[in-house]
Amino acid sequence: MRTWTEEQLALRDGMEQWCRDLDTTAGAPDTPDAPGAPGTDEQGFPHHAWKLVRSSGITGLPFDPARGGAGASLLTTMFVLEALGRGCRDGGLSFSVATTLCSTGVPLEHFGTEELKDRYLTRMCSGDLIGAHAISEPDTGSDALSMRTGAVRDGDTYVLNGSKSFVTNGPIADVVVVYARTRPAGGPLGITAFLVDTDTPGFSSGRPVKKMGLSSSPMSELYFDDCRVPADRVIGGIGRGYLLLEHVMKWEILCSFIINVGEMQHRFERCLEYARTRTQFGRPIGSYQAISHKLVDMRIRLDTARRWLYDTGERLAAGEDVTMDVAIGKLLTSEANVASGLAAIQIFGGNGYMSEYGLDRELANAVGSTLYSGTTEIQYNRISSLLGL
Repeated sequence: MRTWTEEQLALRDGMEQWCRDLDTTAGAPDTPDAPGAPGTDEQGFPHHAWKLVRSSGITGLPFDPARGGAGASLLTTMFVLEALGRGCRDGGLSFSVATTLCSTGVPLEHFGTEELKDRYLTRMCSGDLIGAHAISEPDTGSDALSMRTGAVRDGDTYVLNGSKSFVTNGPIADVVVVYARTRPAGGPLGITAFLVDTDTPGFSSGRPVKKMGLSSSPMSELYFDDCRVPADRVIGGIGRGYLLLEHVMKWEILCSFIINVGEMQHRFERCLEYARTRTQFGRPIGSYQAISHKLVDMRIRLDTARRWLYDTGERLAAGEDVTMDVAIGKLLTSEANVASGLAAIQIFGGNGYMSEYGLDRELANAVGSTLYSGTTEIQYNRISSLLGL
């Protein structure tokens, strides 16, 4: 069993208190913000809640204290993010937090120049900047190596042309890490990462895309039409974008899916309490095997996902190769999340089908977890390939 220090427990306690403050500000704890709700814009993003995100310090948790971060380890960051998932009922907001932290903050911290860190990372730690990263394209999806968005050197700038799809935080981001081809025939070594301000001429964002879940985390396409980016905005060096992306995706999966574990924990606790207090035919429904076994399965999946993610995070922090472990953790947690959501609706019965209980939104959010950061099918392919099949 993993033992947490007093400092780590204090950080987690602080996040739990922050979540309680957020619930007080946003309204009912099981009614997350959505497009058209009070305090959101036309994209559905809860700007009032992001002000609280800034006060929490979570976006700077794993980054250099010299730039306003907390200097927390990967495991400590995961520990606090799990508390975010358990306490925050707005899954979209949590998703946007993880995206800013991992997709933009992590590449800056680990691969950015000192100049880029000074200019951008400080404001990301404070929450003044919202980040995103642009990888997928309309015709390529999960096949990142087939991306067509290109970047051509022209003096002291690179000119970007192309488009990206499924960009979380796309309509609201202040800065985006864009992966583009600098060598058309270069394979993995032909991809470079650029840090692009969203007010750069030639950059534009499409309209927010309506999704079945995570509604308060806006998504859109991004377009680059002779978008000139200074050469000093390259992150990690020319041709090193794919290697950078591999590192970033490990962080993204561990941090995003430990949030899902926190959400599963909250869902399990709700279901357990409901099974103990809801009576049918003179008995608590939890006394019936059909219900009790669902709760047992929920607990097993929850504990397995949690342990796998933390063990993988510990090995990644130690410098070990966790490529397969990350793929398994992503697959295992996302599928457990969906199974948990379906079981919760069955346990609550007719009430679970009513939107006022919020379980429909949780299930819709959970389905998304089987798609983003590499689909379930992609993870099966990756694992089988690593097994030599």
